[in-house]
Amino acid sequence: MKKKILAVIPARQGSKRIPQKNMRLLNNKPLIYYSILAAMKSKMITDTVVSTDSHKIFKYAKRFKKIYVPFLRPTKLSGHNVETCPVIKHAIIEMEKIKNITYDLIILLQPTCPLRTYQDIDQSIKIYDKNKADSVISIVSVGPNHPLRMKKIKNNGRLINFMPESLEENMKPIQKLPTVYIRNGSIYLSTRQQIITKNSLVGKKVFPYIMTEERSVNIDTFDDLFLARKKINNIKSRN
Repeated sequence: MKKKILAVIPARQGSKRIPQKNMRLLNNKPLIYYSILAAMKSKMITDTVVSTDSHKIFKYAKRFKKIYVPFLRPTKLSGHNVETCPVIKHAIIEMEKIKNITYDLIILLQPTCPLRTYQDIDQSIKIYDKNKADSVISIVSVGPNHPLRMKKIKNNGRLINFMPESLEENMKPIQKLPTVYIRNGSIYLSTRQQIITKNSLVGKKVFPYIMTEERSVNIDTFDDLFLARKKINNIKSRN
């Protein structure tokens, strides 16, 4: 039986670093547009819901017939101190009431990751199926920002390695260091049960979906927004 998959795009109105971030223009389209587009193009997502406390985002998302925007997010689930998991749980419960179904999988699509594609979404779902995972998370190589190169300053002002002495990198070139990854924020895929009953977006049996550095921009600052504009133009020029 085909799995019922709900994509949730959380898009609150506030942002400390970039006011109205989710509606900032990226190639003449609001930032949230790119996550909406990827979700609509996916061949595996059953339903997509936008969870927002913004009237502006609410009205914009309503333009897309395939996207559900059935509510304005409650005040208690708005604001920069609110964690993501309660927001996702609320969206699941509301959508299941509307559709009168129980979803199998939930995929979180943060609008701050505009270079994620529908192929990324569908491939992450295939990884879940293949490995019978609890969760699939998108990651990217840390590249030269390797933890074995990291330092910390002691109270006496002395500079020491962040990692234990047994793991010192001793000025090795990056090619000789083990590959290390970091979450890029593009995809968080988990079972409904994991989120609803265990209050966590990530289970114990987690598998990776590796993405390129080029498409792993996660917009938090104006510099990130500038970088995303540059990258999306580079991608378009090659296609």
